[in-house]
Amino acid sequence: MYGSKASQSGESPARQRPVTLSTLAKMKAEGEKIACLTAYDAAFARVEEAAGVDLVLVGDSLGMVIQGHATTVPVTMDHMEYHTRCVAAGLHIPLLVADMPFVSYADPQRAVDNAARLMRAGAGMVKLEGAAGQAEVIAALAGQGIPVCAHLGLRPQSVHKAGGFRVQGRDEAAADAMRQDARDLVAAGADLLLLECVPRDLAQRITAEAEVPVIGIGAGAGVDGQILVVHDMLGIPPGRKPRFVENFMAEADSVDAAISAYVQAVKDGRYPCDEHGFD
Repeated sequence: MYGSKASQSGESPARQRPVTLSTLAKMKAEGEKIACLTAYDAAFARVEEAAGVDLVLVGDSLGMVIQGHATTVPVTMDHMEYHTRCVAAGLHIPLLVADMPFVSYADPQRAVDNAARLMRAGAGMVKLEGAAGQAEVIAALAGQGIPVCAHLGLRPQSVHKAGGFRVQGRDEAAADAMRQDARDLVAAGADLLLLECVPRDLAQRITAEAEVPVIGIGAGAGVDGQILVVHDMLGIPPGRKPRFVENFMAEADSVDAAISAYVQAVKDGRYPCDEHGFD
């Protein structure tokens, strides 16, 4: 399964040049959907690259799917740096993004120091959670030439403060605040936005207003791209999954085929469907 000729070659059937911020901006401008997945090791990185994934995220979701915790909060910088190095070793084409873990960006200097660790480990961009209050941190990172993805909507690192995993931005005031947060963070230097568990209409409005690409997870089809946790879209482990997840392994005969089917479904606009989104 992992020893296919395509995955050993390190060559993507979709692209032969590394994906950059300019690539993503061009995709947004031309209406080409951006296919994204998480990865936590070199083996999955190779399979995802061979399938044509555009962006690979080393997510702090590893705390839940790899380490077995109930939240992402226990993940440390050492964990993130280690898994970023592992994924970078198997990746050549997709843009590699690494999560900044809980409180690793509590102030601008700490953020710069920790982001530098992830960039040296092989990341091409860092992702952090936060509303407009993170504008100063994002500006500091951008000032050091570090590309940033800003994560809005449901923010797993704040799950204890938020009272659980819930859809965000459903009332008018919250929706307006999120739109303003998106504008403020892009103005501060964010190169990419990620919206998690956001009503589809709000996500579509933010995408239309944003000058940068917008990736969604549980945010409907009106965004520029989609991301899923790779274990979720492979049905690992079996059991109840979030509403926005589709099990692509259900009709595939290998991991390679399932990931390729996911990429094609995102590119064709067949995923996500209305059933995967929120009103």
